[in-house]
Amino acid sequence: LVSVLSSGIIVYRLPWTWKCSKYLMKLIHAALNTTAMIFEIVSLVAVFHYHNAMNIPNMYSLHSWIGLIATIFYSVQLFLDFAIFLLPFAPVTVRAAYLPIHIFSAFSIFATVIATALMGITEKLIYSLKNPAYSTSPPEATFVNCLGVLLLVFAILILWMVSRPQWKRPPEENAKALQPIGGTPQGTKGKSTVTDGINGDKSHLRVNSEAARKQNLKLDEAGQRSTM
Repeated sequence: LVSVLSSGIIVYRLPWTWKCSKYLMKLIHAALNTTAMIFEIVSLVAVFHYHNAMNIPNMYSLHSWIGLIATIFYSVQLFLDFAIFLLPFAPVTVRAAYLPIHIFSAFSIFATVIATALMGITEKLIYSLKNPAYSTSPPEATFVNCLGVLLLVFAILILWMVSRPQWKRPPEENAKALQPIGGTPQGTKGKSTVTDGINGDKSHLRVNSEAARKQNLKLDEAGQRSTM
């Protein structure tokens, strides 16, 4: 779930996707988030089924509260995203006003999912490790704690990637003009040719004007000599 959700977050930040159309990236972004939502629903059903089968109370821990809150907000955001960004009914002003809310809520939900996963890891270790106990730091506890630290580092790296301004997807009209270093963007050659032609015409007119001025000076000098 975390890997699919993080992929949906950074899909716009990968430079090799900038040459793809923005609508295609929207579809990929929506597909990844829909897949993450399906995984989340399946995991919730599995947890409730396991609790009921083992006679374990439901929704009593902070881990379960935060997880359910994340699921509800994620489903609401996914519905709004489909209605506003993918369907062609929402005006541009509504999309522009909702975009900052969409970005902030996405980061908040991602952070909430990471916190839920870390609390779930700790809760599972406390109830599962009895002999030796979790407090004695057995190898299993150390291993799972290291996985939790790696999960936290992974989340920080994802948030760092999406906060870098140089990794922001360029505007759609500029994305097609991106070329490797030393290359010439499309359309520049034609523009350069037209500019060179205009400059050449100006230079030609300047030379003709200079020649005509010198010719007039010669005629004036010839007229003055004849008068004298």
